[in-house]
Parts: sequence; C-alpha cells; structure tokens
Amino acid sequence: MTDVTASDFRHPRRYVRLDTILRLRWLAALGQLAAIFIVAQGLEFDLPIIPCVAIVGLSALLNLALQMTFNPMQRLEPLHAAALLALNIAELAALLFFTGGLQNPFSFLFLAPVLIAATALPTRLTMALGVFAIACATILGFTHLPLPWDTDDPLILPPIYLAGVWLSIVLAIGVTSLYTFQVTEQARKLSDALAATELVLTREQHLTQIDGLAAAAAHELGTPLSTIFLISRELEKALQENGAQDPQRLTGDLKILREQAQRCRDILAKIAQLSSSGAPFDRMPLSTLIEETVAPHRDFGIEIKVRIAVAGASEPVGMRNPAILYGVGNILENAVDFARAAVEVNAWWNTDNVEIVISDDGPGIAPDILKRIGEPYLSRRRTTDDAQGERGGLGLGIFIARTLLERTGAAVSFANRTFPDHGAVVRIVWPRERFESSQTADETIA
Repeated sequence: MTDVTASDFRHPRRYVRLDTILRLRWLAALGQLAAIFIVAQGLEFDLPIIPCVAIVGLSALLNLALQMTFNPMQRLEPLHAAALLALNIAELAALLFFTGGLQNPFSFLFLAPVLIAATALPTRLTMALGVFAIACATILGFTHLPLPWDTDDPLILPPIYLAGVWLSIVLAIGVTSLYTFQVTEQARKLSDALAATELVLTREQHLTQIDGLAAAAAHELGTPLSTIFLISRELEKALQENGAQDPQRLTGDLKILREQAQRCRDILAKIAQLSSSGAPFDRMPLSTLIEETVAPHRDFGIEIKVRIAVAGASEPVGMRNPAILYGVGNILENAVDFARAAVEVNAWWNTDNVEIVISDDGPGIAPDILKRIGEPYLSRRRTTDDAQGERGGLGLGIFIARTLLERTGAAVSFANRTFPDHGAVVRIVWPRERFESSQTADETIA
C-alpha cells in the first residue's frame, strides 16, 4: 500500500496576507475615530481629543506606509504578522489610557488581536500576544486618566468591580483563544487529510489502471505477435528454399507483417493514455479482490487466514475500484502490523449485502483511541523487540482508508474482540447493489 505520512501534507508554518492585517487595522482606525466623535460631540463628554486623534492618525500613517511600500498580497512571516497585531494591542492600550482604562467598556477589544493570532499564527506567538494583552490590561488597571463622564455626576467604580473586569478580560483571552485555536487546528487537519485522501486515490487509480492495462495488453498483443512470429518463420524458410524467386508472395507477407506491427503499436498507445475503460479486466469478483489485497502481506511472518463463506446467491462482482483496493489493503496492513501471529480475513455475501471482516490477534485498540478512530492524524505508536522495531498505525492512513471506503458506499466499524480473545476487528459492509454498480474510479473522486 502507498505510505502517506502526516508530514507530507501538513504545513509547518502559517502565513497571513498583509492585506488582511491592513483591512483590520483600517477598520479599527475608523471605529476609533467614530467612537471619539460620538463621545466628544454626541455625548458632550470631556475627552482628550488631541492625543486620541494623534494615536489614530499615527496608526493610519503606518497603514499608508505599509500599503505603499509592500505588496498587499504579500504573505507575512508569522513573526511580522505578530508584530503588527502587538502594535494594535499597544495602540488600543494607549487610547484606553486616555479614556478611563479598564473602566472603558471598549477594554474588551484586547481580545480581538489575540483571536486573530489564534486562527493564523503558531501557538508560541499566540501565547506571547495573549501575555502582552494581559500585561497591558494589568497596567491600565492601576494607571489611567479618568473615564470621560458628566463632570457634575462623575462615575466612580469600586475596585472590586474593576478587578472583576480585569479577570474577565484575562479569562476571555485565555479560554476563547484556546477554543478558537483548537477549532481552527481541527479544521486545518481535516483539510490537509482530505487533500491527502484525494492524492492517494489518484495515485491508486493510476496504479490500478496500469495493472489492468498490462493484463489487457498481454492478452491483446498475444495474437498479433504470434502472427508476426509465424510470418517471420515463413519468410525465413521462403528465402532459404526459393532464393526470393516469388517477390509477389514476399510482398504480401511483408504487408501483413507491417499491419500486425502497427496493431501492436496501437495497443501500446492505449496503455500510454491510461484508459482501461471497457477492458475485460475492469471487473473483479470479491474473492479476487481479497486475494489481490492479501498477496502483498503474506511474507511478513504473520499468517493470513482467508475464509469466504459461499452463500446461496452468486458471488458479487464489482469494479476494479482503487478506492476499495487501497481502503481494504490499508486496513489489512494495519492488522498485519499489530498482529502477534495471525490475521483473519472473512467475507460473505447475500442478496442484499457484501461484508468483509478483518481481525487480528494483537493487543487491540485502546479504549481512548477506539472512541476517536477515523480522525486524521490520530495515532498511537508502540515499541516491540529489536527485530521488528517500532510499529505505528491508526493515523492518517486509517482516515484515508475509511474516507475512501465510505465514498464507495461502505459502512466501516471498528471494535475489539470479546474477552478472553484479544485483537482488533474491522467490519466493512456494502449494499450489494453499490458494490456491483458500474461506478468507476474517477467518479469516486468527486
């Protein structure tokens, strides 16, 4: 089976476009200007307008400088993106310093840059921004100018309330950012795993087509090559016996020889196009499918027992589908990896269903893994003796296998054998009409 590892598809670094950061900074600047105008003109509160407008103006000038100096579509290094987000936190802290500190209800905007970092930056940078935001909130809790309010009836908040505001900001930054990071990471893992699934299916599809075309070519090339061989012998005998006294006969034989050679070239051209549709090797009975997936794993010191229960109905015959071949083969490979001595492959069918059950005599699937099996990048490795080395499984390969099999209409379930037996059991069940359908490998990609 094709070996696909998580490192082949997961991106170790994350990048944010400069345009994205600039749009957020422009939105923040416009919102801050609107808030200053409403408080100063609409509510007629005493507000230090000059320092506040100066802070917003410096932010706008920096945005203009970045837009003119760099390509907005440029993807920033994580450290540079974190620096711009840290600058947003510092600008917000400066505005809050002149407008009441933690008494200002807009102090909860400290959460915004940290959430953006949680969705787009590495963990260490997100944590650094979170600590910086908490530090700014802590400083504002002790030093700030008064909150703009009615001078005749000033608002005085008790210290315990301000401590609660500070604690709520800290908890919001920590909990919400952690939740956002986990959701984003799970979505990224799933996206990468599905991309790996499509790549594996395409690769297996090409390998399966080459296999079928090779058999078809051997079958179809047999007749013209036999004809070429016979004519060649006849020409050789004629040249020896007649000394080329009958040129008309030799011309006819050479024409046939050329036609047969052209036929061989046409057949080989079909192979080059990787299109085996309609070939007699496109379909395979269930027993052949099992034997084809079992054969590569017979020489690894693990006994593989195949039992096919013949029911009253005729044996199901399905398409040579690379999704099924890879999916069943990958699950069988995991069973061989974890088995101690033997793996059993049992198959049966009736008029409604087709079922394959793969079981081993290994340690089984751990309870915590069993509940989550099928998730991408879920894996548990165990170390065995030096002769066998380290074995691992139940990670991206199982996710790909399960996804491909479910696309063909199969229901895949995982369990452990009932005590006192031990080992894992994987059950794959298709509706018979889906297994025998004329669905091609190309259609399973969609």
